[in-house]
This record gives sequence, C-alpha cells and structure tokens, in this order.
Amino acid sequence: MEDEKAPLVGEIEEVDATPEDGTPRTNEMEKHVRTKVPEAEIHLYRQGKGPVAVFKTALGGWEQDQLEVQDILEKHGLKSVYAFNPRAGGRGVPVRFNPRNGRSVLTYRDGAVVYLDGEPKDSLVKPVTRILIGVALITFMITLVSRDTPEWLKKLNFSGVNFPPWILACVVIVFTRMRKRTKDFLKKRGW
Repeated sequence: MEDEKAPLVGEIEEVDATPEDGTPRTNEMEKHVRTKVPEAEIHLYRQGKGPVAVFKTALGGWEQDQLEVQDILEKHGLKSVYAFNPRAGGRGVPVRFNPRNGRSVLTYRDGAVVYLDGEPKDSLVKPVTRILIGVALITFMITLVSRDTPEWLKKLNFSGVNFPPWILACVVIVFTRMRKRTKDFLKKRGW
C-alpha cells in the first residue's frame, strides 16, 4: 500500500502555477518569445516610373525565403512584375511565381532590397468603349446600306448613295483586322 502513495520515477506531478515568492503572475511579467520574421524591402516602380511604393514585406514559404508575389500584385493592382534596375532604368525578366500559392520561384535573403517594375492591369473602360463605338459604327453603316432606309435617315441622307452589302462586309473585316494589327498604333494615339 505504501508503494501506491510514493511517486514513481518519471511520473508527472502537479505544481502550483504561482511563482515561489507567492505573488501571482500578471500580464506584464509574462515572458514572450518572439522570433524575427524574415523581411525584404521592396521598391516598386510602375512602368519604369517611380518608385511608387517602398515597403517591407514578410518572406513566406517553408524556409521563409520567398516573396508573396500574388499579394503584391493584388495590393497594387498589377498584372505582372519584373526585375528592375533603377540605375540603368531597364526592366529585366518577369518575376515568376507559383500559381497555386502565389510565392516566388526564386528565393531571397532576410533584409534583401528588391527592385520591381510592375505592369498595371488593363482598365475595362477602354475596351468596352471601343466595342460600343464599333457596334454603333457598324449599326450606322448597316442602316446606310439597307434597302429600306428608315425615315429619320432619309432626312439626314447626305451621301445619296446606297452601298451593296459586300462593301459593308469588307469594311467590317478591314476594321477588325486594323484593330488587331495596329494595337501599338492606337495605344500611342490614346485609344
């Protein structure tokens, strides 16, 4: 019976949570163990201009050495980021990232300074207005070419000429081909 009362070797004994001096612990006296999260400093440029933002971001991943590229893209409204050399003013290779977790493929050291050049997302206003103007133009041309001209168009008939339908089809094809081949031409003109 005495063997049952004696503690066994390796047995866990219950101990009071108060310190030896008898005063209970407060939140101020508790010890916290904090580990330093690896960070990288990002200098973000937008199409070679800037920097538009300078910030520190935590490195992620299993080894905590990868940039959270997807978060940077979403936060700053970018569709892609590239390595950037501010002294030469040139854009480098795109920063590749894993599409599943959004982390960079390349690794970075703690405290690294990274220069990135971002390409902004395309606005939906310009393509929608282009499509609406194109549809309005084609509709207007169809009404000009149709055999039965509406009354309101008869009042505004300034050409006095009816076009055959094949000419209208050619105009539509030329318009769409021109738009595809001259994207840079239209972009330079503000379209």
